[in-house]
Amino acid sequence: MKHLHTHHPRANSRSRGFTIIELLIVMAILGMLAVMVAPNLFNKADGARRDAALSQISAIGSALATHRLDVGEYPEELEGLMVNTTGRSTWDGPYLNNDVPKDPWGNDYQYSLDGSEYTLMSFGGDGRSGGEDNDADISN
Repeated sequence: MKHLHTHHPRANSRSRGFTIIELLIVMAILGMLAVMVAPNLFNKADGARRDAALSQISAIGSALATHRLDVGEYPEELEGLMVNTTGRSTWDGPYLNNDVPKDPWGNDYQYSLDGSEYTLMSFGGDGRSGGEDNDADISN
């Protein structure tokens, strides 16, 4: 009886796997992609914060307008949207569902009243007046 010897293909070839050079090339490519993609992700986050600030300013502005309709004037401070600081019986607040929010960077909104006009703004990412890009002021 004749025995047939089967030849296993891996028996004589060297072990299959990735070389260190191949792994380094893949890591370099992934690093380059990360460098190109990361700034776009951060810009989207900054844009989302600016959009959130504009939305909050709009909501606070609506609450201020409602306060003015009820009381006849804007409150001296934003706290007047939550508590009757006027002493008038026509005050029908609170005018916001929750406390006056902080801006998306955790700072207080800047509110000033000049007669019958108000200014409501966020100083942006740096929390200071002025600035550019993410640090630019956002107002009504």
